[in-house]
Amino acid sequence: MNLEGKVAAITGGTQGIGFGIAEAFVGAGAKVALMGRTPANGAAAVEKLGGSDHASFFAGDVMQQESIEAFIDDVVTTHGKIDILVNNAGGAQGLGQRLDGLTNEVWFQTMDWNLNSTFFGMRKALQYMLPRKYGRIINISSVEGKHGKAIVTPYVVAKHAVNGLTKAVAKEYGTDGITINAICPGLVVTEIVKRTGPETAAGMGLDLDGLIDLFSAEAAIKRPNTVEEVAAVALLLASDVAAGITGATYSVDGGTAAY
Repeated sequence: MNLEGKVAAITGGTQGIGFGIAEAFVGAGAKVALMGRTPANGAAAVEKLGGSDHASFFAGDVMQQESIEAFIDDVVTTHGKIDILVNNAGGAQGLGQRLDGLTNEVWFQTMDWNLNSTFFGMRKALQYMLPRKYGRIINISSVEGKHGKAIVTPYVVAKHAVNGLTKAVAKEYGTDGITINAICPGLVVTEIVKRTGPETAAGMGLDLDGLIDLFSAEAAIKRPNTVEEVAAVALLLASDVAAGITGATYSVDGGTAAY
């Protein structure tokens, strides 16, 4: 799973799962371009990855079409090409609310953050990948994209849509040397989860430990997954040994989903 000479673009790449994937890719020889909203986090991430010889940062918001398209353009301008795109940025809003209480704002923001950002990123990256007849697109979805869960409806819908987008577009570009897959993590206790989790848990009538216990109880391994476990699957799908894998949704959820 050597990525020597490859260039990978990763949205939400300065923290959590995105940064873990960046570390795995750099360790395999790739150069990585990270997108995030906070320049300070971006600078810290680039330093941790070994500096500008290994990584670059672009400040932007994936919920804005112009921003994510500018990021992809910047990757090609800075590094000369784009081989791999990881659509990692996303998250849940409106947790704890039943459908009759959801606002339009929460609904559309959740779609922009998870689904539309993935669509815009894929479409732009394909413009550069198609002429070269090569590309790896990895969409970070969720276990919630494989089953239903009450009071997280917008997120569940968005991640189901990401999985559908992955499968449909993989069919379109299967003969163009471009593979398109999704990874569906279960709960991964990142620093972001530790910071935002208490509010999320409160919306479900729990504290953070209770939330972790709830997700762990649903998994066969009875624990959360780790960033490293998700990154290992991303590394596989980004590599040339996975040239025959496309249109797949890989669960890294400790046996939570039924398929």
